[in-house]
Amino acid sequence: MRFHIQQDSDIPASSQLYNQICFAIAASHYPPGHRLPSTRQLAMQTGLHRNTISKVYRQLETDGVVEAIAGSGIYVRDQQKQRELRISPSVRNRAVKDLDQEVRKCVDGLLNSGCTLQQTRELLTREIDWRLRCGARVLVSTPREDIGASMLIAEELEPNLDVPVEVVPMEELESVLESSSNGTVVTSRYFLKPLEELAQRHAVRAVAVDLNDFRKELSMLKELRPGSCVGLVSISPGILRAAEVILHSMRGNELLLMTATPDVGSRLLALLRAASHVLCDKPSLPLVEHSLRQNRSQLMRMPQVHCAESYLGDSTIEQLRKEIGLLT
Repeated sequence: MRFHIQQDSDIPASSQLYNQICFAIAASHYPPGHRLPSTRQLAMQTGLHRNTISKVYRQLETDGVVEAIAGSGIYVRDQQKQRELRISPSVRNRAVKDLDQEVRKCVDGLLNSGCTLQQTRELLTREIDWRLRCGARVLVSTPREDIGASMLIAEELEPNLDVPVEVVPMEELESVLESSSNGTVVTSRYFLKPLEELAQRHAVRAVAVDLNDFRKELSMLKELRPGSCVGLVSISPGILRAAEVILHSMRGNELLLMTATPDVGSRLLALLRAASHVLCDKPSLPLVEHSLRQNRSQLMRMPQVHCAESYLGDSTIEQLRKEIGLLT
């Protein structure tokens, strides 16, 4: 059986494919135990991205229509067998009955507010389909003056997400969303409010990621002896301004503080000459090390260089994967 996706339809392509597969199974084109086409085969047939097809298959599996067998493929589930609810590792410690109770509570709430059962189903389906559509890509956005913050976020998100990650200055985001409104806008909490308003106008989601608490780095700064010179290097001017405020609140005027972005060579060199300790982010580290090697003869002493391991908090990437439907 061949599937056909109407690109000009108001129905999302993922919903079209989902419904067509369900029909094929219901019509016995695909009997119980039948192996469904691979994501590669369906991508060639329908023109859809393999990520979209994978999401459809995961939804079919969640709904008990198919089952995935590791190393083998996706198979039509025998509906006569007892259906099992697949629980992700992050919620294994919760009893299935608790999850069922949450679902019933949600449905009961909509019914009590005046919705019919059919309307409740449509509302929930629409919300899920919208969230899946928003997971088509991630747009990381901050003001142009601090686009370095976007670059730091994107650098850590890209290896962990199965969707395209694009850096877009806040000033250009409106025009990008006008050309294509699929996606999730990601930013730091400092810029969430204006981006939420913009995202709402274009029917996309705006999600804030939490930053690392930098506990290890702060502990090190607390131990430095008074009079030490500390150099902070980052591709984000906003991070440098925030770090100055935090460090001053911790140590007052006990430490001499210098800051630099790695693209200003003269300022970076002056910082490396004066500082006994240098803290930097990962993108800045190669430039800091290169400058140290190139100017070794001009340095009275080599500063101790500390690189922050991550910019984002430990759990924020996993939470974002849930937000845009990449975890099942």
